[in-house]
Amino acid sequence: MHCLRGSSDRQVIRRTCDITKPPSTTGGLQPSRVENNQNRGAFASSGSKATATCPSPPIPPFIYGFPPHMIGASLKHFVLSVEVSTRDRKMASEKIKVENPIVEMDGDEMTRVFWKWIKDKLIFPFLELDIKYFDLGLPNRDATDDKVTIESAEATLKYNVAIKCATITPDEARVKEFNLKSMWKSPNGTIRNILNGTVFREPILCKNIPRLVPGWTKPICIGRHAFGDQYRATDAVIKGPGKLKWVFEGRDGKTEYEVFNFKGMGGVALAMYNTEESIRAFAEASMNTAYQKNWPLYLSTKNTILKKYDGRFKDIFQEVYEAQWKSKYEAAGIWYEHRLIDDMVAYAMKSDGAYVWACKNYDGDVQSDFLAQGFGSLGMMTSVLVCPDGKTIEAEAAHGTVTRHYRVHQKGGETSTNSIASIFAWSRGLAHRAKLDNNARLLDFTEKLEEACVGTVESGKMTKDLALLIHGSKVSRDQYLNTEEFIDAVAEGLRARLSCTSKL
Repeated sequence: MHCLRGSSDRQVIRRTCDITKPPSTTGGLQPSRVENNQNRGAFASSGSKATATCPSPPIPPFIYGFPPHMIGASLKHFVLSVEVSTRDRKMASEKIKVENPIVEMDGDEMTRVFWKWIKDKLIFPFLELDIKYFDLGLPNRDATDDKVTIESAEATLKYNVAIKCATITPDEARVKEFNLKSMWKSPNGTIRNILNGTVFREPILCKNIPRLVPGWTKPICIGRHAFGDQYRATDAVIKGPGKLKWVFEGRDGKTEYEVFNFKGMGGVALAMYNTEESIRAFAEASMNTAYQKNWPLYLSTKNTILKKYDGRFKDIFQEVYEAQWKSKYEAAGIWYEHRLIDDMVAYAMKSDGAYVWACKNYDGDVQSDFLAQGFGSLGMMTSVLVCPDGKTIEAEAAHGTVTRHYRVHQKGGETSTNSIASIFAWSRGLAHRAKLDNNARLLDFTEKLEEACVGTVESGKMTKDLALLIHGSKVSRDQYLNTEEFIDAVAEGLRARLSCTSKL
């Protein structure tokens, strides 16, 4: 069914349309041009018989020329279609009510700028939404001694859904730039350690965006264990000679391990850890994600070198698979397999995709960027942290705060920054909220939002990073949109999709 205009379509049709006569050039019903050259079926009257606009859909062509007594059934069906579509149009014009809150974590720099545009143009006009807002911008994190980051993670556990903007992890230069009290830890690391989940990242594919790895014709979903290892490690600079030991104090006494005997000028040291519970949760989340996608699952480690550490990951995954998933996987025609990380990277390069790749924390950090670039752009990657309960998630963009563009923006210059990953953070977070709340209208909205993003790019409207992939370094200004223009184009596509109803 076509989109409709007006609130009393049935009355308008009967008042303006003589359906026993075809339209003519001198009177009767004439097609009128509608915005964006889209045929929404709207007609305008130019003859003396009609006094109002005859809205879409147009009169079916098979009706013209038939006497009234022969078209009763057709007219009845046509008017019924109009009435149903009018009702759906009215529903589409109302804001969708979201029953339960979501947690919003605001961020920094250029992503903070277009984050607001996303909310104002793509979210708030369509949703009645209760937001628990936390400002994770670096100035506020410093003002609160980073307590706001912990509070946002705790709120996520309470409300089950968080949507996060990209944030700064400060280094020495940032400490000086922002005059910080301390070199605060990565907010992502803090949040992930509290939520104790697995980050699943997957590319956003557009037909017209070429891939740097052309053989990747299907998506690859990478699962990054988001707890422990280097990201909760203790490291130190060792000055001068001496013995490095570490001690474990258990219920049965102390166990001492000699790590290294430093000589000369010393060096550096690192102690990291993980837990049985977290590794099992990682295995469970990975198995479940692959099963839901009906894709095989691969775990990559370096257990030939870290025989105890990585070996434990390998053993736990195998135990979980054998106990809970093997029969389900075999019935579905998929499989689980462990591979060495170097072997897995080589396999990834020659594969065509369609599998879940479970990585330890550091490996997942590195390989997710490798995959994103291989598929085209870091700005085209979804990122969702899934907690062990399967109920709590945090959705975010997989890229940083785009500092270089922000410097241009600060000077009043034009930027063309890709916001798609941040838009998908909202869509994936809200989609999870919809599933938890059994909210079909909200779920439909999130699907249309993602369709609008992809459709906008595939129609040729995109930011400069994507235009460069298509046109190369000689891309001209008329071949891409600036940051806000792109979001406006997505908003236009979203409104068009929301205003249309499905065919009956």
